[in-house]
Amino acid sequence: MQHRSIQLAVLDMAGTTVADDGLVLRAFDVAATAAGVPEDGPEREQARTYVLDTMGQSKIDVFRTLFGAEQRAQTANHAFEEAYARYVADGVLPIPGAAEAISKLREEGVKVVLTTGFSRSTQDQILEVLGWNDIADLSLCPADAGRGRPFPDLVLTAVLRTGIDDVAKVAVVGDTTSDILAGRRAGAAVVAGVLTGAHAEKDLRAAGATHVLHSVTELPELILSS
Repeated sequence: MQHRSIQLAVLDMAGTTVADDGLVLRAFDVAATAAGVPEDGPEREQARTYVLDTMGQSKIDVFRTLFGAEQRAQTANHAFEEAYARYVADGVLPIPGAAEAISKLREEGVKVVLTTGFSRSTQDQILEVLGWNDIADLSLCPADAGRGRPFPDLVLTAVLRTGIDDVAKVAVVGDTTSDILAGRRAGAAVVAGVLTGAHAEKDLRAAGATHVLHSVTELPELILSS
């Protein structure tokens, strides 16, 4: 049985539990071209920088901010999803030890929810490729919650769907400042950044991380230790 009060762990996927070898940027370049961004020059570089800065957020929201017009954003998002789907089978692997960490948490009675900024179809494809369809209690994407990160909706939806009665019993883990902001805004007791993904320790701490871990493999010890 668990020794502390955490009853739910809300874990990000890409960069936290899943390594995708830069597929997001590869797929973004396809999306940017589809949206009419020149393949070279300052506009492309500024767009790439924005994508890196907003890692973890809902992709359609990122494209809406970048491209303004809804049709252009939808064109970019469709191209992104198609490109990522082409790349995913060859470029997605579990973060070393992530599956074992998830299993340990669940064995000790902690519910686990996997979250993403991708669409449901992309999230399902990643889970299928990894053989992770049953690894967690639940998986959620922005469409399931209303808004993606950095809003707290994914975390709060996880609380509601799993029947947890207090956000003080929740741990949120992610590799981006958006993950950290979402966890803080939801009121989670533990909001941990990991160093296996997009953002550096100083950025995660500046966003309000309560802990910074080398990887998600350290989470069971953090929340199960007496």
